[in-house]
Amino acid sequence: MLDVLPLEAHWIWMILAAILGTAEILLPGFFLIWIGLAALLTGVITLLTGIGEPAQFAVFATLAIAAVYAGRRWFALNPIETSDPLLNDRTARLIGEIVTVVEAIDGGTGRVRVADGVWTAIGADAAVGTRLRVTGAANGRLTVEPLP
Repeated sequence: MLDVLPLEAHWIWMILAAILGTAEILLPGFFLIWIGLAALLTGVITLLTGIGEPAQFAVFATLAIAAVYAGRRWFALNPIETSDPLLNDRTARLIGEIVTVVEAIDGGTGRVRVADGVWTAIGADAAVGTRLRVTGAANGRLTVEPLP
């Protein structure tokens, strides 16, 4: 399969690594860089050993899985510090907000208005128009309690 191209196999792997590295820069997500690293290492191994195509693909698959696993583990152990840790957790950002009941909370469940949206709420029974405070959020539902 790689024989139809005018380049030697190790160059193809290294070019693929460069393309994946460039794609990671243009579309950051901390994923393509690990696949690119696997492609680069496969190119180096192919250059040094001259292994055939089936072995190259096996090496690449193994290295890709190992690199993604190592990358995910590293990021789990070394989280990126941010000035706004709740940036991508919209429900957690709502904790402490005052909301208004738009569909009575009856039997523990109802709907509340938060800014320009309406959310499912869990809490003590409350009539329409009651103002409540958000105390928690999980699975797209807000936990609310009466104001003091």
